[in-house]
Amino acid sequence: MTVDELINAMTPEVYRNMKSALELSRWPDGRKMEREQKPLCMEALIRYENIIDMPADQRIGYMEAACKSTKDDDTQTLTIK
Repeated sequence: MTVDELINAMTPEVYRNMKSALELSRWPDGRKMEREQKPLCMEALIRYENIIDMPADQRIGYMEAACKSTKDDDTQTLTIK
């Protein structure tokens, strides 16, 4: 079975369990998530979100306030001499 087939077979319940595991760094059965598992889990969740066309504001890593810029910000240009 390919990765794409596994992602396509993922159920909403599996997605929620994986998302919770990533947030808590623990699997639902209490085992600690290994460091090597975290990027793989994140990739699977992102691919699942893309496949089901999840709205952007519900996706992993969405940060509403951090994505907007304002005209009134006090950003200063740094010039290196």
